[in-house]
Amino acid sequence: MKKIKKWAENLLKQLELLYKIYTYPKTPWYAKISIGIVIAYALSPIDLIPDFIPILGYLDDLLILPLGIYLSLKLVPDYVIEECREIEVDLSKFKGKKIVSALLISAIWLLLIYLLIRRLFR
Repeated sequence: MKKIKKWAENLLKQLELLYKIYTYPKTPWYAKISIGIVIAYALSPIDLIPDFIPILGYLDDLLILPLGIYLSLKLVPDYVIEECREIEVDLSKFKGKKIVSALLISAIWLLLIYLLIRRLFR
């Protein structure tokens, strides 16, 4: 259980680092796109694979998110990562905005699903 807790804490630290990198002005545009997708997926109340599906439901949390973090960090130059590790960011301002961000991300998912269905049945 301690390993799982440590893994989850490390995942949160990596997401915090991604946020710092995303807001950093020297970050390349292609890395910002990748990081934005990963952060949006992490905040999204809708999973790619629903959690009620046995075993597969948790694969996105255990594999897709860490893989997205890893690939996003590979796109960022090392000097940017090091500079961002030293930046202090107050993330407490986001605690009260969870509902708003969940609604926004849900709306984006619904829009994408609508556009996909519309395209398929045209």
